[in-house]
Amino acid sequence: MFAMKSCFHICRFLSGCLLLLGAFSAHAQLVNRQLVWADEFSVGGFPDSLKWSYDYGRGCPENCGWGNNELQYYTEGRRENARVEDGKLIIEAHREDYKGASYTSARLVSKYKGDWKYGRFEIRAKLPSGVGMWPAIWMLPTAWKYGGWPHSGEIDIMEFVGYAPDSIYGTVHTGAYNGMLGTQKGGVAARKDLSSSFHVYAIEWTADYIHFFIDGVKYYEYVNQKKGTDAWPFDQEFHLILNVAVGGNWGGKHGVDNAIFPQRMEIDYVRIYQ
Repeated sequence: MFAMKSCFHICRFLSGCLLLLGAFSAHAQLVNRQLVWADEFSVGGFPDSLKWSYDYGRGCPENCGWGNNELQYYTEGRRENARVEDGKLIIEAHREDYKGASYTSARLVSKYKGDWKYGRFEIRAKLPSGVGMWPAIWMLPTAWKYGGWPHSGEIDIMEFVGYAPDSIYGTVHTGAYNGMLGTQKGGVAARKDLSSSFHVYAIEWTADYIHFFIDGVKYYEYVNQKKGTDAWPFDQEFHLILNVAVGGNWGGKHGVDNAIFPQRMEIDYVRIYQ
């Protein structure tokens, strides 16, 4: 009996040591993390051209390769749709006739100006509201190493649809798991004030996993199960995309409320750590 009790106490001590070592390891990773890229939006005017470019147009047939039957025209260098003011990046959707579309908005990309393989990505944002809105903070591969979408992957750090105002979604798409097949992998987090308050949306991306967070709370984990690039194409550089869509396959599922415009997504900061 004494030997059994001694073994129990030793095992419990060793377990405690392992937990402590794990905590120290996590803390060390946090301490050693370096800020490698950021935009604090401290200078008013147009978004910083050294950090951001525009995807513009209406998607197919004008600009095939992106778009989900959305209704907006993404403009380029138009202050009404993308500007920095009061220390925030504003991406604003308007109801207006513009080049054949009934709405305008903006889609900013860091491609070739900010491209990363692994890291922690933090974006503090306040979201638009109303039925028909579909803002997103997400990532696409820069070189498309494994072929066109979805084979080279997509990481949706945050998606929101206006008809579900209390929910945000974090999702990955790959050749095996994607929206076309209805097999995409992701999680959902609930908050009551997504359009009235700022929240920090983040992922931690390593060679082994992608963790999704809101305000520091992890709500989803996608693990590299070593099943090949069809399930894990996330071993290449990706870039950031910030956009506010109107309507579309998901955002427009319940139509668009034209009484809500203009609507904006405000970004307080973007910070990338490695």
